[in-house]
Amino acid sequence: MALTADPDEDLVRRVGQGDPAAIQAMVARKLPRMLALAHRMLNDATEAEDVAQEAMLRAWKQAPRWTPGTAKFDTWLHRVGLNLCYDRLRKRREIATDSLPDRADDGPAPDRGLMAADTGARVEASLARLPDRQREAIVLCHYQELTNIEAAALMKISVDALESLLSRGRRALRLALADIRPGAEGA
Repeated sequence: MALTADPDEDLVRRVGQGDPAAIQAMVARKLPRMLALAHRMLNDATEAEDVAQEAMLRAWKQAPRWTPGTAKFDTWLHRVGLNLCYDRLRKRREIATDSLPDRADDGPAPDRGLMAADTGARVEASLARLPDRQREAIVLCHYQELTNIEAAALMKISVDALESLLSRGRRALRLALADIRPGAEGA
């Protein structure tokens, strides 16, 4: 399998050389995607910010030692972000609490904007309840817009295995959100 040219190669080289403009460009280009990835995986804005910042710090530290041609920089950065998310998810499972988390109000929203926010919250909650690997596959393909081939490589699984995870994850989301009809907000 031939590795395609890395669009970030020059940027990473310049970051590794300490170019302030390149560092700003990398943060501007990569931080929003890392925030989105972490937020979808963790469903917590504060933790997502911490993960995204740590991923960017690791990218900055790794840049001087980056070897072009072994992997795409974006793929490596996503793997770093996912690993940081999994570290946080493991810590969550280890902490026992006496109280249950607050639940979102499932009642009808008074206007369209609130209904859309409620729908978004339900989608986020349903996504958070998926098994980790299914959530990871859906986040990478649907939210991070990676191709199936890129996502499978990142997850170190075959494309068939990725498609199976996507299929099971989508099916679980469809069941969890069956009462939401597309376009129902205006009804």
